[in-house]
Amino acid sequence: NVGVSSIQRPPIQANKFEIKLAIIQMIQNSVQFGGLANDDPNLHIANFLEICDTFKHNGVTNDAIRLRLFSFSLNSKAKPWLTSLPPGTITTWEGLVKSFLTKYFPPAM
Repeated sequence: NVGVSSIQRPPIQANKFEIKLAIIQMIQNSVQFGGLANDDPNLHIANFLEICDTFKHNGVTNDAIRLRLFSFSLNSKAKPWLTSLPPGTITTWEGLVKSFLTKYFPPAM
């Protein structure tokens, strides 16, 4: 189902809200997770949050920003994993982290 995201993005109250291309590019260039054996999912979340926490926008929650940006931090095997989830599965940042860590850092590890 092309175009329907597994992430349900929270509505934004701000009239003018735009995530700067520089932020997206910074995430794409420096915080990538591919779901490969040597990728550390906990470190990925920490690095991702470090970038997200560098900017705030009035009327925009942290969840709204993080949920909009997270897919840009995935590549290789991890990107198809996110898009394979049923539409609207992810509604909060906490839920996304839980699904991500369940997939890439199972309790057995």
